[in-house]
Amino acid sequence: MSSFTQLSPSRKRLLGALLAFGMIGVGSIGVGGAVAAEPAPRAAVDLGEAGTFAILSKSGITDVYASAISGNVGASPISGAAIHLTCPEVDGTIYSVDAEGPSCIVTDATYLTEAVSDVEIAYTDAAGRTTPDFINLGAGEIGGLTLTQGLYKWGTDVNISTDVTLTGTADDVFIFQISKDLVQASAQSVILAGDVQAKNVFWQVAGSVAIGTTAHFEGTILSQTMIAMKTGATINGRLLAQTAVTLQSNTVTAPVE
Repeated sequence: MSSFTQLSPSRKRLLGALLAFGMIGVGSIGVGGAVAAEPAPRAAVDLGEAGTFAILSKSGITDVYASAISGNVGASPISGAAIHLTCPEVDGTIYSVDAEGPSCIVTDATYLTEAVSDVEIAYTDAAGRTTPDFINLGAGEIGGLTLTQGLYKWGTDVNISTDVTLTGTADDVFIFQISKDLVQASAQSVILAGDVQAKNVFWQVAGSVAIGTTAHFEGTILSQTMIAMKTGATINGRLLAQTAVTLQSNTVTAPVE
C-alpha cells in the first residue's frame, strides 16, 4: 500500500489542495494598498465535511431569538446543551455529540469530530498559503474598495467601515489572511459583483470576528476564536469557529455549491 493511500481522507484533501496550489504559481504583490498586476488563480480552500455546515463551533452557539439558519449546525467537542438555537430556527440538521440540546438534534459524535478536524485543516491551509498578491492593503481598512481575486494578507486588524466589493468571475477565489481581528461596521455590506460566488470566498482570521448590526457578509469565515454576529446581521456563507459563535436574530445561509 502506498503512503498516500494510508492517509486519512482529510489529510488526502489537504495534500491534494497543497499540490494543486504549488503547481499554480503566483502573481505580483501589492504592498500597503498598492495595485498589483492581475494575480494568478488560486485553489479554493477544501473544507471537507465542514463544508456541509452553515455553523460549526467547538464551544457552543448562543442565540437571541429568532435567527434563521439555512444549512446544518453543529458543536463539538462541547455538549449539545451549548447549542441554544431552537429547532424551528434551523432549516437543516442540528448535530450534537450527545443527547443534550434542542429536541430535534441528531447525535453523531464521529461525524462532528471529523468535521471539526476538517475546520482545523482548512484553517491551516488558508493560513499557510504563501506569496500573497496583496500585503496590508489599505493598512487594514478595506471599506470602499473593489477587490479582485487573489491572496490577501494583513499583519493587522481588518476593518470594513463601508461597503467592500469583490468582483470577478464564477471561478475566482478570494483568500483573506488576517492575523488579528476582523470587524465589520453596522449596516455595511460585503458585496459580490460580476459572477463571484460566496463558496469561493474565504476569511481566515487568527483573532475574533464581529459582524455589525444589520450588516451583510459574504463567504466562509474560518476563525481561530469567536465569531459574533450582531443584531440583525446576515451572511451568505459559513461560520466555522474554533471557539464560540454568538447570534442575535441573524440570518445565516450556507452558500450554494
